[in-house]
Amino acid sequence: MCGIVAAASYRNIVPILLEGLRRLEYRGYDSCGVATVDDAGLHRARSVARVSELVEQAEAEKLEAKTGIAHTRWATHGAPEVCNAHPHFSRDFIGIVHNGIIENFESIRARLEQKGFEFTSQTDTEVLAHLINDCYEGNLLEAVKKAIVQLEGSYGIAVICRDEPECVVVARQGSPLVVGVGENEMFAASDAMAVAGITDRIVYLEEGDVCEIKPEGRRIFAREGCGFKPVERAEKIVHAYSGAVDLGPYRHYMQKEIFEQPRAIGDTLEGLASISPTLFGADARPIFEQTKRLLFLACGTSYYAGLAAKYWIEAIAGIPCDVEIASEYRYRVSVPDPDTLVVPISQSGETADTLAALRHARDELGMKNSLAICNVATSIMVNETRLHYITRAGVEIGVASTKAFTTQLAALYLLALTLAKTKGRLSSEAEDEALRRLRHIPAALQAVLALEPQVIAWAERFATKQHALFLGRGIHYPIALEGALKLKEISYIHAEAYPAGELKHGPLALVDREMPVVTVAPNDKLLEKLKSNMQEVRARGGELYVFADGDSSIEADERMHVIRLPENYGDLSPILHVVPLQLLAYHAALVRGTDVDKPRNLAKSVTVE
Repeated sequence: MCGIVAAASYRNIVPILLEGLRRLEYRGYDSCGVATVDDAGLHRARSVARVSELVEQAEAEKLEAKTGIAHTRWATHGAPEVCNAHPHFSRDFIGIVHNGIIENFESIRARLEQKGFEFTSQTDTEVLAHLINDCYEGNLLEAVKKAIVQLEGSYGIAVICRDEPECVVVARQGSPLVVGVGENEMFAASDAMAVAGITDRIVYLEEGDVCEIKPEGRRIFAREGCGFKPVERAEKIVHAYSGAVDLGPYRHYMQKEIFEQPRAIGDTLEGLASISPTLFGADARPIFEQTKRLLFLACGTSYYAGLAAKYWIEAIAGIPCDVEIASEYRYRVSVPDPDTLVVPISQSGETADTLAALRHARDELGMKNSLAICNVATSIMVNETRLHYITRAGVEIGVASTKAFTTQLAALYLLALTLAKTKGRLSSEAEDEALRRLRHIPAALQAVLALEPQVIAWAERFATKQHALFLGRGIHYPIALEGALKLKEISYIHAEAYPAGELKHGPLALVDREMPVVTVAPNDKLLEKLKSNMQEVRARGGELYVFADGDSSIEADERMHVIRLPENYGDLSPILHVVPLQLLAYHAALVRGTDVDKPRNLAKSVTVE
């Protein structure tokens, strides 16, 4: 979601701020801006276009300084217009950028208006700028401290002041911030990737921290009630860049990330010699032994990974599973069980709804055992769970998740095997066969990716459609859900997914010659029943697009188009079958001319509720 970059140095930091914003573009945004402070005061440039346009604007205005802040915004309060874009100023004295949502901004705004502060935007952020100004008594750090104790909600902020042009004050609560340590310069950002290449010395701020950065160093204060105490936070060496933002031979990041999946899964499973609880943490064995139920918490694509994992874990490990949409879970009355293992799933480890659901399960319902499936080892989620498995997909820049999903599936299958072994349900022969199949997945995915030319031909037909239906049975129903999500996310074709057996219970009414029906059809025990569902479509004049296994007896004809995957892969079939669905969505979007990597209205990392 929104991105923050800030710097205090002895050199011109505007190019660094703008490059940092460019590296954060993958998170999604609809406006951007940069502000600087020097002896002449505050200066800024803002845009509702891309960062490239902001760069041109900053160059035209000859914007340069040694201290500044920058931001990419995904609109919450107020439309994506220049007046609502960050940075926000208060009387040309305070400048601020902000991630998160201030829930009590309306009452604070009313109080400030009575004091004579004038508002020019609809944002909650401008309220915070004026509040810090109102608290200012000659020291920016103290003004920020006084202001944030009045806030309800979440925030990651970076603040500059006309009277203190050498420093930036940052603070966080519920929204991540890191401090980058350089030589005679300091940085802050919402993601270490923003300062990669400038420094790899990173300090992760903790909940409630406030930090003042100046070229010569930093001062960090931890919140204690309504007060603060000085603290030290350890530096870590973080190699966040490693070419992740380079497109190479690909047209878009999504295409690149689809084709990186063999490597991503290979890295996720690297060094896997045997199935052991220690793969998930030193304390995993006793926790797994006492686990009687699993609760998956996730949103979007990660939720579909949880749905697929439910099939594996119940079938292989014999442990009942619940899968909850994280944004809904904490708003209903549920029945807690202290022997439940809570498993949040998130690419970023920052997803606000998933973090809130985890804390609700742990702190309010007393389910203390937790295991994060996450792609970011330094994330909030990993830090707040007892156990974890890092998926090692690498940086995923395209908003529509691809390699994060398949690596989550690989990790969750490994979890199913580990729980089964802990419970005495996995024989040594079954373990050896499962490991063999896992190690072969990268090669199997390469063979699936070779089907791209056939998928391109389908995509050209799909691009003219306005609606599509996706069908799957059993564990491939979540894969159909993911395929429909990908298509609607980036091509803006309305798509829905159903368990194929539910077709005659309603969705069949939608089927006609203009409704393509995509079917995930592995050669498993449900294939014959799926064929009957497909005949129901054909009888209504529908056109089928079937992803089948190479050994399945499904024959193509004029209204039954078939792409055959090279091999049947048993339990791990979902990892293979989702890849052509990703390619279909990508190429349909390409034909329609949409912004593949940055689909409208969507953000990569959803850090607000």
